[in-house]
Amino acid sequence: MRLTNFSDYALRVLLFAAARGEELITIEETARAYGISRTHLMKVANQLTRSGYLKAVRGRSGGLALAMRPNKICLGDVVRATEPDFAMVECFSPDNRCLITPRCRLKGVLKEALGAFMATLDRYTLADLVLRPEDFGIRPAA
Repeated sequence: MRLTNFSDYALRVLLFAAARGEELITIEETARAYGISRTHLMKVANQLTRSGYLKAVRGRSGGLALAMRPNKICLGDVVRATEPDFAMVECFSPDNRCLITPRCRLKGVLKEALGAFMATLDRYTLADLVLRPEDFGIRPAA
């Protein structure tokens, strides 16, 4: 299984915000820190804000910050909020046309594997992953 870039970036944005604590972050500095597109991060940040993981502060000195404590942000919940679906194979999707679906046992095995994957993510929170600002190349304020 592979997560979409959207979920990958969402987790990265949350890690960056968690490292900064109460300090606001911007899309620009986050994009620069990771070397990824500002446009993509705007979409990710909007989704994370709508989902309640980030709060946005408008204005000239605005930015983004975590909307809840890192220990309240379950990684499994973030992935569920950012992945469009978990259709790993054709038989998981509503428009399945696979000939052997009625007799195939693969779907059950893959469903079990996906459940184990999500169960592992559900055991961890953002607090388990928090880094220091220096890990992103940011010097602490003097």
